Amino acid sequence: MTLFNRITFDHLKGDLFGGVTATVVSLPMALAFGVASGAGAEAGLYGAVLVGLFAALFGGTPTLISEPTGPMTVVFTAVIMTLMAPDPATGLPPENGMAMAFTTVMLAGLFQIVFGVLKLGRYVTLMPHTVISGFMSGIGIILIIIQLPALLGFASPAGGVMGSLTALPGFLTQVKPGELLLGALALAILFLMPRRWRRYAPPQLVALVLGTLLAVWFLGSGSYRAIGEIPTGLPQIQLPTFSAAEWRTMVIDALVLAMLGSIDALLTSVVADSLTRTQHNSDKELMGQGLGNLASGLFGGLPGAGATMGTVVNIQSGAVSALSGLTRALLLAVVVFGASGLVEDIPKAVLAGIAIKVGIDIIDWGFLRRAHRVSRRGALIMYAVIVMTVFVDLITAVGIGLFVANILTIRRLADIQSDEVRIVGGPDGLPDAECGRLTAHERRILSDNSNGVGLLCLSGPLTFGAAQALQRLQTQLDGLRALAVDLSGVPHLGVSTSVALEALVREAHRRCIRVYVSGLQAQPRERCERLGFSALVPKEDWVESREQALLRALADVQQAEAEGTTALGPCNGDESAQAV
Repeated sequence: MTLFNRITFDHLKGDLFGGVTATVVSLPMALAFGVASGAGAEAGLYGAVLVGLFAALFGGTPTLISEPTGPMTVVFTAVIMTLMAPDPATGLPPENGMAMAFTTVMLAGLFQIVFGVLKLGRYVTLMPHTVISGFMSGIGIILIIIQLPALLGFASPAGGVMGSLTALPGFLTQVKPGELLLGALALAILFLMPRRWRRYAPPQLVALVLGTLLAVWFLGSGSYRAIGEIPTGLPQIQLPTFSAAEWRTMVIDALVLAMLGSIDALLTSVVADSLTRTQHNSDKELMGQGLGNLASGLFGGLPGAGATMGTVVNIQSGAVSALSGLTRALLLAVVVFGASGLVEDIPKAVLAGIAIKVGIDIIDWGFLRRAHRVSRRGALIMYAVIVMTVFVDLITAVGIGLFVANILTIRRLADIQSDEVRIVGGPDGLPDAECGRLTAHERRILSDNSNGVGLLCLSGPLTFGAAQALQRLQTQLDGLRALAVDLSGVPHLGVSTSVALEALVREAHRRCIRVYVSGLQAQPRERCERLGFSALVPKEDWVESREQALLRALADVQQAEAEGTTALGPCNGDESAQAV
């Protein structure tokens, strides 16, 4: 695996044009997310530069554009609110609260690097769609709610979602018409700008420029809430800061940021793959994202991830390599170091309108409209995750959503596996529901209900969901003299299932039933040997195929009848039945 991302000069024009176009899209978003988070517009710019630079240099998706995103901003806003909560005794926020917030971003970057080193990239996005959809939709709703006060001309009150909702009635009675019109104009441009015009100028930039010009000309500087002065030059280094009382919260929040950023980036990488017909390197991308967030936190920037809008615009503009991402980062750096005066007059109401549009876009409207038709249980999980994300806690929402979704999935898989686990043959003969593709010879043996030969049907990976079904089969051994256990269709045998299978064999031995095991694949064979099946079932009764097991069982039954013996198995008192 090479250290750097794929950077070439073979498509210089496309990469440079893609970088310039992505810069135009990124600038309004970076400013909007910086202001929305409470860390300041400069934090959004620093995050856009640093996350984009390091992800482009060291990531695994050449055309990916990385920057502060809506979901990451919402989570980071919650981090700031938690760590900047006023001291009950003094009523003042802690002096190092913001430093701890940026330290949380650094920790998130370190976690992402660890994810990449451990090669967890392929597993990061393995989450139920209902949970991801509910979580993202909840984040979109949060972003809309916390930006409503700014849209009306007021600073966002303390208390996050509930604080904003509580304060909204009062803000509505004192609304500032000029700022509301600016925000409404931004939203109108974002929603109504004709598609053909978007090819020449991104609607976010049009809203930003037009809203600023109207505010300066008609409202005048100082009569509306603007971004204000942005520090120029190199950002101040934020040394890692920990608090004994908050370190656990910081670690948990960092894990949430790392997981969300990883999911966001890798899903966007998949979008980039589909547009460019290439294949990204998930683990390398995680390391690039982690280095970007580590650098961003170190210099007081917002956390970021792969941004779908910027990535699509970049690719559609002709970008092929990571040179486009580097171009974008350098152009934004020029704004930070030399042109920050151009953005000082931008109205916060316009940025609020841009952020609200992002929140609306984050909501998974397509799945919300169809979820109840796809699965009522899935829809309930999604709605529950949305409610908990908005009104309870992001971590609780994801944790409970994943737990419930996985429990329901496990139950469904267990039911499916239980349907496939049964005994055929013996006194009941061969029912209509056969197991596997029986040969004519096998069918004749199992259809004869006088020979006492049965077959245990098993297929597919057997996890603990099949263990209960095996336990229930112990009551269906009556009338059998020989039982063939066919594992030829089982590629994986779980611990719980293997223990339940051992219990079934012991019960068969207690009833003097002889057991034959056939078709063991590599993993089930190793699992059975480790569990001690070689002592429970003699090696001569381990055969290659199901047909061999049934023929062997029939021959032993017939020989026992010829000798006048009723018991084939070791019965309860045999030493082998007591082994293991």
